[in-house]
Amino acid sequence: MAAPQSVCLTGVDTPADSSSPWASAIDYAQRALRAQADPEKAGLMQAYLKTDMPFYGVQKPGRAPIVRRLVKEHPPGDRDGYEQLVLALWSLPHREEKYLAQGVAAAHERFIVPASAALYRRMIVEGAWWDLVDEAAVRLVRPLVVNHPGGAWPVVDSWVDDEDMWLRRAAVICQVGAKERTDPDRLFGFCERRMAEKEFFIRKAIGWALREYAKTDPQAVADFAAANRGGLSGLSFREATKHIGDLIR
Repeated sequence: MAAPQSVCLTGVDTPADSSSPWASAIDYAQRALRAQADPEKAGLMQAYLKTDMPFYGVQKPGRAPIVRRLVKEHPPGDRDGYEQLVLALWSLPHREEKYLAQGVAAAHERFIVPASAALYRRMIVEGAWWDLVDEAAVRLVRPLVVNHPGGAWPVVDSWVDDEDMWLRRAAVICQVGAKERTDPDRLFGFCERRMAEKEFFIRKAIGWALREYAKTDPQAVADFAAANRGGLSGLSFREATKHIGDLIR
């Protein structure tokens, strides 16, 4: 399964719209990425992610300073400005520009609120591949549901049964790393509702989500895995119980 292309595919930079309030931010981001461009790494990154989307060939250590500067020098004044900036970066053609969009979105924690849920949903649906989906789920949706459960969970609850597989995956994994702030009823409920799926990315997501929560409450995960041994796929069960096999009764 190759990464589907739901966004513009071109190796040519898209000039910043000079009328946009974020034109200088976009211009800086593209210039900074071009300055580090490595065609050989770009090809390897494309091959690893099985996508035709263009890359500059700038890996995470090279992108991190760009995100920091964007956050420091181009701060949005309100949530609408936040969404405009993030989408301005997200709409650019290269993969690294989308990574910058997600990095900037995550850095402005005060705007990770229920009103931003539609923005994160868009990233998941348009991203439609594990790197972009997982980043949105764990770095954006997780703090959303942890810090604003009343406003966020009704939205994410609807994703677990959505026809879009990537939204279902995001719902399952969105509590990875939440530790003691995990909502275990939702975690186990989502895994149970999706455990009959044959889709690899869902089975893998269930195993990952359970394995991570096992670091916080190993017995609860062991009990869930044991009770659902017949329903969980072999992959999900193995991943979930990787470090807690001695607790399975």
